[in-house]
Amino acid sequence: MMDLSGSIDRSLKARARRVAEVALAHADDVDRQARFPQEALQALKAEKLLGIQIPMDFGGEGASISEIADICTILGQACASTAMIFAMHQIKVSSQVQHHADAPWHLDFMRRIAREQLLLGSATTEAGIGGNLRNSICAIEIDGELCRLEKEASVISYARAADAILVTSRAHKDAAPSDQVMTVFLKDQYALTKTYDWDTLGMRGTCSEGFLFRGEAPAAQILPMAFAEIAAQSMLAYSHLLWSAVWYGIAQDAYAKAQAFIRAAVRKQPGSQPPGLVQLAHMSAELQAIRSTILAGLDHFEAARHDEDRLSSMGFAVAMNNVKIAASEMILPVINQALRICGIMGYKNGTPFSLGRHLRDAHSAELMISNDRILANTSNMLLVHKAETSLLG
Repeated sequence: MMDLSGSIDRSLKARARRVAEVALAHADDVDRQARFPQEALQALKAEKLLGIQIPMDFGGEGASISEIADICTILGQACASTAMIFAMHQIKVSSQVQHHADAPWHLDFMRRIAREQLLLGSATTEAGIGGNLRNSICAIEIDGELCRLEKEASVISYARAADAILVTSRAHKDAAPSDQVMTVFLKDQYALTKTYDWDTLGMRGTCSEGFLFRGEAPAAQILPMAFAEIAAQSMLAYSHLLWSAVWYGIAQDAYAKAQAFIRAAVRKQPGSQPPGLVQLAHMSAELQAIRSTILAGLDHFEAARHDEDRLSSMGFAVAMNNVKIAASEMILPVINQALRICGIMGYKNGTPFSLGRHLRDAHSAELMISNDRILANTSNMLLVHKAETSLLG
């Protein structure tokens, strides 16, 4: 992909599209074999997209969350597993960028992420508490300058492929379940014993198996801010916004397939109005609503990102939760409509209009994190949070 001068286009969008081409070429095999999208990861590293969020002073590009979300959407149109891996990685990077508190080890680690294009995995879930990431059973043990942790993680995002894993735990053995820290463990600082397979309906290429995690590292690798602050001030927004951008990409590609199907029908019978044309218009309206919801969420976060009080407020949490709920619940109807338009050609695998992978991947949306859990948390906040009654706030 070259610009008008004949040189390779190095814009974020162009680089993302080159990665998407690689991801698309292997997406069906990744899904069928439930294997990690290694080809797409190598392309992400070659295009140096893993370190784009790192500030320029530390070797990155200082990319905004909106730019990162756009890449998630581009990748989501090619391979949802690749897009979700990229999104999860950037969520972990945000913890480093936003919460390093000038700690020397973490500043140097940011330089390494940008320089070496390190892939960061996540271990926030735990056997016994499920997806409640704001509680931990395990506790980190600090022994002088070292720390040790053993965690029975029911899911670790693409653990085998990660160059480092960020792990949550209680701050010490006497800490309350919600008194948590997050620690960076590099690949040579931990051992993994597999406990759960990853044979799932969709998002099969993320390879997020369960493991017994055992790690030992310098205590300096514990992030200096409490996990409660990390979760509220960056992880909540990055998770809900980037995941939603991935789901929007899946829905956009489903729409593109339905549109192509109808165009092919019109070419066969010029002047006709094939079945499904009205449904396509309805899909377009739904996609616009999803896009507008995500863009509003991105604007909300960008406006609040330098205000810790606002980031930690109930109003901000409710807004981010609502983005996730809306995007995750709207994606499936769009894909179902595309399937109705494409008919048997969408139902069959191996056709230009196949939608089975899209449909299965989309079912993950309401489960990451469970919409029921999010709605329960939101409902408790709404008991005391004053709702906006004006269109302009």
